[in-house]
Amino acid sequence: MRRVTAGAPRRRQVGFARRVVRLGLWIAFPVLISGGVYGGVRLSRSPLGQSLLQSAADGIIQGTGLLGLTVADITVEGRETTDRETILEALGVGLGTPILAANPTRAKEQLEALPWVRTAAIERRLPDTLYVRLVERKPLALWQHGGKLDLIDREGAVIPVARLDRFAKLPMVVGEGAASHAAELLEMLASEPDLAARVTAAIRVGDRRWNLRIDNTIDALLPPDETASAWSQLARLERSSAILKRDVLTIDLRLPDRLVLRVGPEPSKEPGILKRAHPLAKNT
Repeated sequence: MRRVTAGAPRRRQVGFARRVVRLGLWIAFPVLISGGVYGGVRLSRSPLGQSLLQSAADGIIQGTGLLGLTVADITVEGRETTDRETILEALGVGLGTPILAANPTRAKEQLEALPWVRTAAIERRLPDTLYVRLVERKPLALWQHGGKLDLIDREGAVIPVARLDRFAKLPMVVGEGAASHAAELLEMLASEPDLAARVTAAIRVGDRRWNLRIDNTIDALLPPDETASAWSQLARLERSSAILKRDVLTIDLRLPDRLVLRVGPEPSKEPGILKRAHPLAKNT
């Protein structure tokens, strides 16, 4: 047996009345917009008119909330590093806000100003969903230049982060022009992963070629052209004769028909004197 309370008819009447009001708003809304367009053109010709138009637009946007056009869901794709609160702040709206109050152009600008966001796209999906698609920057390497250290992505753009300690294991490129060529270099080094793991820094020389610091003590001078061939040759030599385990300071691979080695001095015979690793030589 279904129980009927005394308040049930009243609730049904109120619910019916709300549906009637909402239906009336849906019918009247296009008419109001059409009339507003004409009046808006005339009012926009004066500062006072512009102010009145802005107030009217704000009122219309708030009115759309009565039609159910409010944010009930915010969907974000591509987020890996950027925190959720920062994204919501950039959007400028939250759950329950009229969805037409969201400004996709402004939100896009705000999101793309964030350190980790490379590109952003924002869509209103009526009646109640905001869709955000992010493409975040991928940290590639540390870039030492002009006496400072920066984190860079594959395009060579600086990612402005406050602390670099958690990126200490990334490869390091050094010198002006190194950032824009880093992705190409690291892709080449990856062709010989065992040897690449021993490269502690790559120094850009004259913005035309690279010196590689291996095991933090040996410099391998690569040519400006046929760089990949020289790198493969060095890897083959290391596999066949362990050339990098010898007392070598510099391996010059810039000449196509020969390999030039610079070795260290003979170890001292006197006890208590240790051979020191050579300092970073001036790049040529």
